[in-house]
Amino acid sequence: MAKKELIYGCMGLGGNWDDSPITSKDREVAEKAVEAALDAGITYFDHADIYTLGKAERVFGELLKHNAGLRSKITIQSKAGICIRKGASSNIYNNSKDYLIQQVEEILHRLQLNYLDVFMVHRPDPLMHPAEVADAFRTLKNEGKVKEFGVSNMSIHQIRAIQKHCDDPLVANQIELSLAHSLPVDSGVLVNRENRQGFNGVEGLITYMQEHQMAIQAYSALAGGRYTGNLNTRSEEDKQTIDLLRQTADRYETTPSSILLAWLFQLPGTVQPIIGTTNPDRIRTCKDAVNIELTREDWYNLWIAARGESIP
Repeated sequence: MAKKELIYGCMGLGGNWDDSPITSKDREVAEKAVEAALDAGITYFDHADIYTLGKAERVFGELLKHNAGLRSKITIQSKAGICIRKGASSNIYNNSKDYLIQQVEEILHRLQLNYLDVFMVHRPDPLMHPAEVADAFRTLKNEGKVKEFGVSNMSIHQIRAIQKHCDDPLVANQIELSLAHSLPVDSGVLVNRENRQGFNGVEGLITYMQEHQMAIQAYSALAGGRYTGNLNTRSEEDKQTIDLLRQTADRYETTPSSILLAWLFQLPGTVQPIIGTTNPDRIRTCKDAVNIELTREDWYNLWIAARGESIP
């Protein structure tokens, strides 16, 4: 069985998404969040070049500099390919070889590192040449700047196109996946049935990644607090799911957050849920997830409740 591993998502570190400088408060928030993650047994940290416009990586790099020995105990990954506000009132994408290599060099500078454990292409780029992406990966590995590679938000066909040209297997695909956003799971049971939603390229994705031993890195794993926030602000459907979630957590003597993450861990293959909160207490509520094995009935009951309708 694959090792159960949580990832701490560093998207919220570094302050605001603007050009303001990193403050002492921002440093304190980052330090306490990383400390809580480590206390919860998390040793995998996820970045991207765009997170708080590079400040997330800079503040994390400062932490590494002032904590001798920490680097050797953790896994660090980052992503690139999204160009913030470079289009007409929009972000654009750039997965060209030169851009990806340049971004990795800047990422390493901000993190004050010599190499990344994992580097990912952040989004599919319609102008992307898969062989060029693979060539960027090859160059970065040969230069010792990245050990392993993955993708994010990609379909089976896009993964295949890149993998065809790669020397090494892609290790992960980072996608949105949670009890509240279960499209990749839903697509697997609605075979040959009418449904009210398209699946946007995720049909068969879980099975494909299991077959090719790629990890699913599930971002928004806690659905932005949808099932752990203020009950009074929720829809009736969500209230029913929250009630069931709390009852389940009580029976397993744990927290609702740990149950939500355990639900993801139950999926076949390797699933690595990503926790994005900067609240130390909320981070620590997730620590039990790796030790929980839900019954089949509990897993299905939560899924069906969140769907708001029965399965076929």
